[in-house]
Amino acid sequence: MKYRQLTKEQFESLHEEFAKFLATQKIDVNEWTAIKNNNPKLAEEEMNLFSDVVWEDVLNRTKFLEHFSPKTLNLFKCNDKEMKRIVVKVEKDIDLLTENGYNWLLEYYKNKEVSFFHGTKMYIGERNLEIFDLIEKGSTISNGELFTFFEKIIG
Repeated sequence: MKYRQLTKEQFESLHEEFAKFLATQKIDVNEWTAIKNNNPKLAEEEMNLFSDVVWEDVLNRTKFLEHFSPKTLNLFKCNDKEMKRIVVKVEKDIDLLTENGYNWLLEYYKNKEVSFFHGTKMYIGERNLEIFDLIEKGSTISNGELFTFFEKIIG
């Protein structure tokens, strides 16, 4: 398995796609029930394969990631060959994980208690595996609005 198996909730939300996936392998609902009951190892392999297909599709389309902590905001732009990163660090006694802290940052980003760092890194390994690793460490896929906002500020 390349990534990790989808959660039960993710499988439930993708049940139609999973059914289509099984159909491409000529497995209907009755056969799937029999596989789950009689060959749990094969069922697990099918679920793992589907999970990898879903992850690969999601990661191929991922362009931006965000990771918030109480004092730091990490923003990533995931290009084909490299990843750009902007780090926003706040020294003020606020918590970026709260709505008030987040709103303070958006209003007072020019404050002396806010610092910026940025850089670009070529992917060491496979692009999607590096993005997946960041997601597993708590980053979330985003639309890139924050990255674009701060990229304009730091020029």
